[in-house]
Amino acid sequence: MAKFIQHQLFYPHPPEIVWEYLTDPELMALWLMKSEFRPVVGHEFQFRTKPIADLDFDGVFYCEVLEVVPFKRLSYSWRFGPGDARPLNNSIVNWTLTEKDNGTELLLVHNGFEKEVYMLPIFGSMEEGWLKNMHKIQQLLNTTTNGTAPA
Repeated sequence: MAKFIQHQLFYPHPPEIVWEYLTDPELMALWLMKSEFRPVVGHEFQFRTKPIADLDFDGVFYCEVLEVVPFKRLSYSWRFGPGDARPLNNSIVNWTLTEKDNGTELLLVHNGFEKEVYMLPIFGSMEEGWLKNMHKIQQLLNTTTNGTAPA
């Protein structure tokens, strides 16, 4: 079984536009979750969603920006868990944008999972969720490109 999550999609939009969806908190809220994200190395922030007791998840992702290379690379830590005294699971989300064929190839690699998280149901949920969210970015970009602002 995979010990990391990897998805790659092509967007017929320049990296600068795709980058905005990865770094602007208002746009991030449309496809991922609300946060106080800022593309500044060392900035700590949280994503919050509904807790899922069956997955031993308290609904909070604790993150810190690790790397920012505008329009090319973004990386942040991604810690999660049950929210009690037990240790959190640590991992890293890496985004790579590559200009290609008059658009952008976006690569997500989410790795560094500890404690065999890849064996837990939450891993499968995140793997499916990341792909679904990347498709949401595509839908939002297409809607915006067609002259309609995202809702």
